[in-house]
Amino acid sequence: MTKAELDYILGTMLDSQKNVSDLNITSDKPLQVETAGELIPVSFDPPIQKLTPFQTETIALQIIDSNRRLTEDLVTSGSCDCSYSLGQKARFRANIFSQRGNYTIVMRKLTTEIPTVEQLKLPPVFHNMSKEKTGLILVTGATGTGKSTTLAALLNELNESRPIHVVTLEDPVEFVHSQKVATFNQREMGIDFSNFATGLRAALRQAPKVILVGEMRDRETVEIAMSAAETGHLVMSTLHTIDAGQTINRVVGMFDQVEEKHIRVRLAEIVRWVVSQRLLPKVGGGRVAAFEIMGNSLRVRDSIEHGESDGKTFYEIIEASATYGWKTFDMAILDLYKQGQITEESAELYCTNKGAMSRGIDDVKKTKGEPIDSAGLKLDIQYGKKK
Repeated sequence: MTKAELDYILGTMLDSQKNVSDLNITSDKPLQVETAGELIPVSFDPPIQKLTPFQTETIALQIIDSNRRLTEDLVTSGSCDCSYSLGQKARFRANIFSQRGNYTIVMRKLTTEIPTVEQLKLPPVFHNMSKEKTGLILVTGATGTGKSTTLAALLNELNESRPIHVVTLEDPVEFVHSQKVATFNQREMGIDFSNFATGLRAALRQAPKVILVGEMRDRETVEIAMSAAETGHLVMSTLHTIDAGQTINRVVGMFDQVEEKHIRVRLAEIVRWVVSQRLLPKVGGGRVAAFEIMGNSLRVRDSIEHGESDGKTFYEIIEASATYGWKTFDMAILDLYKQGQITEESAELYCTNKGAMSRGIDDVKKTKGEPIDSAGLKLDIQYGKKK
């Protein structure tokens, strides 16, 4: 297979649907694209009913393009990450991995336009995050929830307002920032550095004020990132965790138990913001983001340092700090339901506390004068009677 042939296949997949987010190339399945969270097969002439293992391997090898590091990663660890350009049409972040001896390729379409906080309709508190000078900002969530997009908007805010040096360490580079007020140097793993820990250690000698680490994958990277945040840098990064509490526990859990107390003290001092994201199905099609946002306060620092306890959970602390712009997922999801952006079913499916969400939905319905669903409820007329 030539690059021109592969580009034709990828271009056809990209044009097959509106708002394509991912291309999925799996053996025993047709070529598929993901849009609005669902996989849709792509029609070709002649038709491709099912890809063979040989076809997926051929596509994988063309994407790797004889790169020694990527080939070694694929053989030794079973997967590799790289970027792929479809001319001027699109850029992709590709992950190639083996499953039952066959290769699968998932390609995430990268947005070329740098989004702004306003375009993404992020909560106003994000403007405060961009003004931080030191510390650690973590954006968390499952794969595909828009963490990189949120961080790109934050960096764009810096780029338009502060004359500082920003170094990014990414795998691969997703959003290419132009040189505006800030000075950007964007480094890609495998091309400019070998791993996040090595790149981060080198970044400390490159005189940046802000460092973006694409993902904190291991203890060494976390350790260096914490040291950078303690020595006057603003460090931004991502984790695959679902909320603030799990994020803190994940970081602490990367270290030995004997180090836990010391790590908690350090984290309490450097954590500035923890933002968690979930994407929910939107009424009328598409998806909409819900954010849990936790900043830093005396109560937050105490809970990080000593662990959560009754009355001192991060959920309760965030809930009590709504006046500062903080939100729990349940508060954010209920707001989306009030605005009519999501359905009642979606609200109850994606919330954290279903009981509290049901009560909140009932309150919204009362305010709007809508009937409250009491299906399944009935009066027990036998209660208290002798049998």
